[in-house]
Amino acid sequence: MPRAKKNDSDRKIFVLDTSVILYAHNSIMNFAEHDVVIPITVLEELDQFKKGNDSKNFEAREFIRLLDKLSKDKMIHKWTPLNGKTKGNFKVMMTTNESNGNSNHQNANTIFGEEKNDHKILNAALDLKTSENGRKVILVSKDINLRLKAKSLDIQAEDYETGKIKNITELESTGKDILEGIDPDVINQLYDNHSVEAKKVLGTRKRKTNTYYILKSEKNSVLAYYNGEDNTIERVDKKLAYNIKPKNAEQTFALHAITNPNIKLVSVQGVAGTGKTLLALAGALEQRRDYKQIFLARPIVPLSNKDIGYLPGDIKSKLNPYMEPLWDNLKFIQNQFRESDKEYQKITEMVNQEKLVIQPLAYIRGRSLSNIFFIVDEAQNLTPHEIKTIISRAGENTKIVFTGDVYQIDTPYLDSQSNGLSYLIDRVKEHPLYAHIKLEKGERSELANLANELL
Repeated sequence: MPRAKKNDSDRKIFVLDTSVILYAHNSIMNFAEHDVVIPITVLEELDQFKKGNDSKNFEAREFIRLLDKLSKDKMIHKWTPLNGKTKGNFKVMMTTNESNGNSNHQNANTIFGEEKNDHKILNAALDLKTSENGRKVILVSKDINLRLKAKSLDIQAEDYETGKIKNITELESTGKDILEGIDPDVINQLYDNHSVEAKKVLGTRKRKTNTYYILKSEKNSVLAYYNGEDNTIERVDKKLAYNIKPKNAEQTFALHAITNPNIKLVSVQGVAGTGKTLLALAGALEQRRDYKQIFLARPIVPLSNKDIGYLPGDIKSKLNPYMEPLWDNLKFIQNQFRESDKEYQKITEMVNQEKLVIQPLAYIRGRSLSNIFFIVDEAQNLTPHEIKTIISRAGENTKIVFTGDVYQIDTPYLDSQSNGLSYLIDRVKEHPLYAHIKLEKGERSELANLANELL
């Protein structure tokens, strides 16, 4: 039975700005029984985004199609049902108070001393507060500065919350537990036999597939992993991957997950210098015979919010500054060997034959990812939709590793709770195909650690 609508005075009016649409094109459908208003300025801005291959271009096109589907033969400047009786209505607001001749209204352009699209959107919200007297009007934006401006005009403003992680601190412990008071004999069995029954270690504790453990007794300790398929606890050893050796327990766990053929999806979270990308690339090279290609990609976040077209040179020259950190990691691994060593030469050969490809993520999008080891660096700069799109491209014998730092966001409309990497960790945790590791200790250098800890 469909939910009865509230009285008009009880139903809120949500005004969406362009940043919300570019984050999630179906956002208009996620406001329960309340009404949604799209200022005409938002449609004008979306028109500028509809061409291109980036995620924001896809979202703009899909929203325009959705609006066309919802409106059918109706006029979009009038209230139109979003989904029959279960949801509210929507409309596109065609005018703002600057054009209706009512001088009693506040005017954001006048107040802030500049005419711009953000202020037109604010004016639309101000108009609604007057024309829809008695109803609560709320501006929804992922632009923090726009929300602050709205509040200065006595307009209630909120972030778009759908898909946002409620408690980011809960993700801190995902993937690893430290268990103390373990029977020394059980730890000895792990050293002797490599694995033991899970109940000998976990007892009545909840089993979490692909969780890593530091097991401690009064006499000894061991690194371990819960194999959900066999219901066993297995010893995890420090192993070299293309001559890269993990330097702490978390790096050991990460490399184990990256090289475990039964785990098809891995996320590695950590601050700069913890070795995320290096371990992912070393693990991929160690398994190069198991995959047709290794792809290493990262999203391009334009400098100072300017498109890469502002940079000098041809397309390769424009992209080099963004891809250089990935080449640095590859060179570091290659320099573990002498130039005469076959391992050194193998990396050069893989690059020349495009068995190992380093490219911007936009160049990978749309390709079929079969028989590929795919590393996505700086995944915190992706939206949840982009993460989903990448994973949904995976074909047979493909493994995907996402690396990043959920607190180091470089894009203006994402934060630690709404970025794609946080979304992935929260939604996929404890799935048998997935493992997550947080790297906690910087291993780049003492100087780099100083920066992370004190500055």
